[in-house]
Amino acid sequence: MKKSLIALAVASLVAAAAHARSSRAITNDVAFGFRMGAGFPGDVNRTHPFSVEPGLHDANDPIRLYGDPVLIDVSANAFRGFAVGDTAITAIDGVLVRSFPTQQTSGGMSAAIGAAVPPLAPAVIDVLTDGYIMVKCNNFAVNAPVKGGAVFVRTAATAGNLVQGGFHAADDGANAVEITNAEWNGPCDAAGIAELRTWKARA
Repeated sequence: MKKSLIALAVASLVAAAAHARSSRAITNDVAFGFRMGAGFPGDVNRTHPFSVEPGLHDANDPIRLYGDPVLIDVSANAFRGFAVGDTAITAIDGVLVRSFPTQQTSGGMSAAIGAAVPPLAPAVIDVLTDGYIMVKCNNFAVNAPVKGGAVFVRTAATAGNLVQGGFHAADDGANAVEITNAEWNGPCDAAGIAELRTWKARA
């Protein structure tokens, strides 16, 4: 018995709907109701123009987290993190880049994404000296970054979420210094991750 054109069209639509439902279940679609995360600290998110330089990780003042600012230790010929008392610093020498791919040293399959720490000295690390990179703003809940906004770095010891050597979007009295060769390139996401632009300081 021949089917009418209408019957064939209905059967085709029913089959297409069933296929769409099964495909959606297989791919596990994800919906972001408001805004997806901006990225992970230390991610270089603009590939032109940018400049990344390798160097040794200083053993005495290690850099605590990916996406943190770094300074050059001329005595060790290495990159170091901010130390308590670096209150006269006005420019950074770069930002620590999150290496990928890399072999993590701990955590196994249960390691959290974005929670890795840099390899210990005397490992070789990558530092962004000029370009755009994702970083964590320590005090975003009180002072959120804005496009073109001033950048500060905490020079006091870590206190709660305020990490020594971490970025701030506002002055914190004697606890932070203003950086002249960096600026925020927009607001942060719900986790405080924002885009930062840095460039080599000129004498």
